[in-house]
Amino acid sequence: MKTLVKTFVVALSLGVLSSVASFAEGKPGSRPATVAAYKAGIYTSVDGKLNIGLDKEKGGPVDVMLKGTDGKIYYSQHLGKNEKIYRSRLNMSELPDGVYVVEITNGVETTKHQVTLSTKQPEAPTRLVAIN
Repeated sequence: MKTLVKTFVVALSLGVLSSVASFAEGKPGSRPATVAAYKAGIYTSVDGKLNIGLDKEKGGPVDVMLKGTDGKIYYSQHLGKNEKIYRSRLNMSELPDGVYVVEITNGVETTKHQVTLSTKQPEAPTRLVAIN
């Protein structure tokens, strides 16, 4: 009976110690100290430009990037913790056709918007002109 009680006490104490050790972790990962909430809107204009509008709270930074599918960064903007409003118009006419991603992150949340560029190929005229 004594060995059963000792075994139970040892198992209980090990369980409590492992629980306390898992809750004692101070800062998990590389999470920033302050995080800013944001709202973003992305739309195209008639002249082929990509418009990005971002409203955020003060307190934390936000990064805006335009990336290709290969991971290459074509545009990057860092918004500091005191900035609240960001508006940008990107000229996409110099970029080749393909799929791009607008990525907005505050260090914890990441929002991705896919942008597809394609050029309409000219069609041959279907009109027939005949001389008799």
